[in-house]
Amino acid sequence: MIELAGVPELIDPVMVAAFEGWNDAGDAASTAVAHLDREWKGEVFAALDAEDYYDFQVNRPTVWLDGGVRRITWPTTRLSVVRVGGDKPRDLVLVRGIEPSMRWRSFCNELLGFAHELGVEMVVILGALLGDTPHTRPVPVSGVTSDPDLAQRMDLEETRYEGPTGIVGILQEACTHAGVPAVSLWAAVPHYVSQPPNPKATLALLNRLEDLIDLRIPLGELAEDARAWQVGVDQLASEDSEVAEYVQTLEEARDTAELPEASGEAIAREFERYLRRRDGGPAGPGAAGERSRPPKPPRREPGGEDGTEEESGGSG
Repeated sequence: MIELAGVPELIDPVMVAAFEGWNDAGDAASTAVAHLDREWKGEVFAALDAEDYYDFQVNRPTVWLDGGVRRITWPTTRLSVVRVGGDKPRDLVLVRGIEPSMRWRSFCNELLGFAHELGVEMVVILGALLGDTPHTRPVPVSGVTSDPDLAQRMDLEETRYEGPTGIVGILQEACTHAGVPAVSLWAAVPHYVSQPPNPKATLALLNRLEDLIDLRIPLGELAEDARAWQVGVDQLASEDSEVAEYVQTLEEARDTAELPEASGEAIAREFERYLRRRDGGPAGPGAAGERSRPPKPPRREPGGEDGTEEESGGSG
């Protein structure tokens, strides 16, 4: 039985989810949801029972001191609500946790139970994968769905992926079978600098999410963090001639492939984002940050234990 007595009636709610682990290269996706929760002061209203879904030898609980009293924090998935006011109010249900170790179908059914009770209109799942992409260029973010109508209506790629998948792919398919519109947004993280954090990839995911749900997202210091991250990686690459040469090769391949992609549609999308920020909106003042052209999906998904990509027909 799901008890939601403490949750107010929501306005056009969208569920935004991210999970640490296999589908979260550079912690880019989970950091994006954490950013939304922090900027909009989300209120946790539910947590899934850790005993049902996690292997504690894989995801260890942590012990900490609270005024001299020892406390334990168990790995789990928590749900919070953020209420976004303004001219076009829209509420978000944020789901943030760790990819479960077991009972994935029950896990997804429980999340969908919350979505149903809250009247969620769409589920957006954020992910990040390792790819052959240079850190010096805008982060590729692909938007995929299993729903052909949704793909056409929202200018998304209809997934054709076949192969190993993570909780992002499983939750998206569970939404599809339950009749809930679902989209996955995937950011490609340079495989040669995969350690977290990656604020540039987080920023790219938030920009793409902003376009998708037509909601102005406050970026805080994220744009400056992304610039600082790129400067730091530039410095590291310059100290190793082989890495610098490899990055240049990736840049040339990326620029050649994307030359025909500088379309009027991409320019229009960028201009719409500019107007949204200039005119104000539900969120407080935020830096415009990096502006990356929404590219064609890289047609890949994490494909191995190390989180590297495999060629595919979309992200599963």
